[in-house]
Amino acid sequence: MRRGVASVAGCTIRDFRQPRLQVQPITIRPGPKTFRRRVVGRRIAAVGRVGKRIVLGLDSGDAIVIEPRMAGLVLLADPPDRGHLHVVLELSGPEKQLLFWDRRGLGVVRLVTPAEFAACYGEGKMGPDALEISAAELRRRLAASRRAIKVALLDQRALAGIGNIYASEILHRIGVHPAWPCNRLGRGHWTKLHAQMGKVLREALRSQGSTLRDKGFRTAAGEVGRYRFRVYQRAGQPCLQCGRGEIVRIVQAQRSTFFCPACQPEDAGV
Repeated sequence: MRRGVASVAGCTIRDFRQPRLQVQPITIRPGPKTFRRRVVGRRIAAVGRVGKRIVLGLDSGDAIVIEPRMAGLVLLADPPDRGHLHVVLELSGPEKQLLFWDRRGLGVVRLVTPAEFAACYGEGKMGPDALEISAAELRRRLAASRRAIKVALLDQRALAGIGNIYASEILHRIGVHPAWPCNRLGRGHWTKLHAQMGKVLREALRSQGSTLRDKGFRTAAGEVGRYRFRVYQRAGQPCLQCGRGEIVRIVQAQRSTFFCPACQPEDAGV
C-alpha cells in the first residue's frame, strides 16, 4: 500500500471529504471540521509507514496516519464501490485523489502532531519493525512470554508489522505449532523464526501482498496480491510442504490460524 501511493508525495491537499454513506462511519480523529482545517492547503512531504499503518507526513509537521486493519484499502482511483468510500483527499499535483475505502468499517484515520505521533506510535507503543529487528532482539522481546507464539507475533507493541496471514505462514515454514508458548521455543527456533519472518514478508512484498477468496484486497493500481499461501485458507487440503498432513484451521485470540499437524506437531520435543 505504501509503495502504491508513494506518488502522492509532493502533492498539495485541496480538499478533505467524507462521502455520505449508509454504513457506519469509520473512526476519524480529530473531527471532520478540524481535520479539514488542518490539512487543506498542506503539501504531502513524505509517504512512510509505521508497522501496518501508512503515514502521510505534511509540510506542517503533522501526519495523517491511515490504519487499514482487516479490509481497508488506500487507493488512487476506482474504489470497489462508492458505498464504502470513507475518506477522499482531493489533491493537486501528479495525483488527483487519495481514497480510503473500507468494506468492514474497522479502519482508523488520524491526524496527529509530532508529539502525538511519538505518544501513539513511538517506543513503548509499537515494537521494532519486523523487517528491521535483529534475531537477538526478537528473542529478548518474546522468549519469556507464556503466550502462544502465533498470538505473540500479532502483538504490535512487541513486534510491528506481522499480520494474521503471515504469522501462520512463518510458523509453518519453521515447523512450530502455533499454540506453543513462546517460552517453549529454543534458541534455534528463534534463529529460524527470525530468518523466515524476513523471507516471508519480503516474498509478500514482491508479490504485492495477499488477496483472499473474497477478493477484498487490491493494490492502489487495482491489482490483486499474488502471494501464494502454503497454509492460510487451505483447511482440509494437503500440505504443500510435506504432502502427508492435511491443513487444519483453529481459532486463536478470535483469529483464524492454519497449520499442518505433520509439519508442526503439537507434542514435538524442543
